[in-house]
Amino acid sequence: MKKEFAVIGLGRFGGSICRELAEQGMEVLAIDNNEDRVNEFAMIASHAVVGDTTDESVLKGLGIRNFDHVIVAIGDDIQASILTTLILKELGVKHITVKAQNDYHEKVLKKIGADSVVHPERDMGKRIAHKMVSKSILDYLELSDEHSIVEIVASEKLSGNTIIELDIRAKYGINIVAIKRGKDIIVSPNANEIIHANDILIVIGADSDINRFEKKVMS
Repeated sequence: MKKEFAVIGLGRFGGSICRELAEQGMEVLAIDNNEDRVNEFAMIASHAVVGDTTDESVLKGLGIRNFDHVIVAIGDDIQASILTTLILKELGVKHITVKAQNDYHEKVLKKIGADSVVHPERDMGKRIAHKMVSKSILDYLELSDEHSIVEIVASEKLSGNTIIELDIRAKYGINIVAIKRGKDIIVSPNANEIIHANDILIVIGADSDINRFEKKVMS
């Protein structure tokens, strides 16, 4: 069965989520209080409506509690974001993801019951900064304040060695969860997998251990 999503707020962040979900064949209800934005998504989403989501009766009328996942992507109006999230929680929505403007906003959202809180601008800034600082890091995804998943290009130093020979887990406390080699992806590579120069290693671990590995082995 198709999952049903509702996206509240059709700015750049909410709009991109709406488009991607629709392209993946999901049922998407697009909601915004701006009629021009709603008209823009009328042919993209399954349904697009103009509505004030800080009004409980509006959300009830849309049957919002029946949706599998609601994304609150309201832009600069923190009060509207918080109030909308609170109403969604009280109506019993199964899963609520909310865009936060800052750390204080995130704390409030978590206290009132948001299931997931995202900082798209902050997170993208971190990813770009990591890629700019290091020649070997291709991508970076923060899992928590101290742990990440990182794509690292294998250097000549690693070439020809197996994972067990490098003993990366014992020496650095990180795990290679996959290897990209050309068009192929090796998921959960075994200990005897030989690493080649320019392989893309997808590693997971504490940020401090990943940094140590990159500095000592990748240079």
